[in-house]
Amino acid sequence: MLAGVPEPDPRRWLALLTCCSALFMTLLDVSVTNVALPSIGHAMSAVPSELQWVVSGYTLAFGLVPVLAGRLGDDHGRRLMFQVGVASFAGTSLLAGLAPSVSVLIAARVLQGLAGGLINPQVSGLIQQLFRGHERGRAFGVLGTTVGLGTALGPLVGGALIALGGQQVGWRLVFFVNVPIGVVVMLLARRLLPSDVAVGRHRLDVLGAALLGGATFGVLFASVQYRTLPGWLLGVLPVPVVVLLVLFFRRERRLTRLRRDPLVDLRLFREPSYTTGSVLALACFPALAGVPLVLTLYYQQGLGYTALESGLAATAYAIGNGISAPLVGRVVTRVGRPLLVAATVTYGLGGVALAVLVDHAPTAHVALVLAPALFVMGAGAGAIVTPNQTLTLLSVDPAIGSTAGGVLQTAQRIGLAVGQAVIGAAFFAGVGATGTTAQRYGDGLGTAIVVAVGFVVLATAVGVTDVVRTRRRVRQAV
Repeated sequence: MLAGVPEPDPRRWLALLTCCSALFMTLLDVSVTNVALPSIGHAMSAVPSELQWVVSGYTLAFGLVPVLAGRLGDDHGRRLMFQVGVASFAGTSLLAGLAPSVSVLIAARVLQGLAGGLINPQVSGLIQQLFRGHERGRAFGVLGTTVGLGTALGPLVGGALIALGGQQVGWRLVFFVNVPIGVVVMLLARRLLPSDVAVGRHRLDVLGAALLGGATFGVLFASVQYRTLPGWLLGVLPVPVVVLLVLFFRRERRLTRLRRDPLVDLRLFREPSYTTGSVLALACFPALAGVPLVLTLYYQQGLGYTALESGLAATAYAIGNGISAPLVGRVVTRVGRPLLVAATVTYGLGGVALAVLVDHAPTAHVALVLAPALFVMGAGAGAIVTPNQTLTLLSVDPAIGSTAGGVLQTAQRIGLAVGQAVIGAAFFAGVGATGTTAQRYGDGLGTAIVVAVGFVVLATAVGVTDVVRTRRRVRQAV
């Protein structure tokens, strides 16, 4: 080992698995609740608007805190913030499982989302702290696998738990399962995560956090509640969002220039790979989040599948994701951004194949016919998340790794909410007026996939632009 270069932590891979276990819990709860909604509505006599808030409350809260949570982790210790987040997530999951009414359940889901948002930036920060060189790419490969599987397996896990517990108890198991996992993760975190290093005191940018939080809330609220909001309000909401973002940018630019502890050090965006990665996440996450949602709607409402059958029908997507993410994690630092472009093209081709097949698949065997296209899409998705995480954060100073991860995850969360709104709206707009239920919902799925591919084309354009710019820069340097 070279002098002055610290020995890598021998427990770093076990520490990574511990972090990813917590991350898996938080991501699973984004999608797993969708399949539990019919059971929750039946058990609690909840109206559709209440059921919407069971999902939206978590999504909104989850997306509000990553940047602030990242700043807290960088300043006060990632292990501490990680443990606080996991303990809070387990506790609020218990509260959600025991909820006597839908109002309590919604409140628990909001608190659960805040806890989940506290955990995630610490994971990316810890990866940067624990891993160096090519190992960092492999570690982000594991992280990418976790992100993909957490999203893709939600319907399958939710369906299995509901089948196990039945209509009255099954949906509670969806939340109870987080409690033992959280306890085990807490015990492992105390032993395996690196001790927090004392850092100088930093003034928390409360006003900056409020401005960014308000802008993020406006975007997320419009995205998740667009069906229930009047048209005039949807038209007006962008105005305060833009004003808050302008005020936030001006404040952070001034604090960055004066070196007075900004919430987001804007020098982050002087690194082209970080800026490109953040924009690309915002462009491609709508497709990655929206497609699993409309697949669930197609299988359950269009074909009459149970929650478990719906999850099984989408398993090919999860398998493709789980295979590709660790593989590309091994080579992403050598291949670079062209690998990401290839991944978005792969996802888009799988989407086109799915849109074509759904119009010709026999109803009795539709899940089998769609499986190859879903596998290709899953493989593309796994190869998008991993390289983008790695390349975006590769050159970031580990001292601000959690903050950088928080900004990236905010872009992902906004993309997720926008995707569910836009692609979900496209699905219902595309449901035909004639034909069998399966045919009409097949039309809706085809329309939604076309919109998803549009987002992926945009992401591909961002990636290609970065590849061309990087190669031009290299030629000029030579």
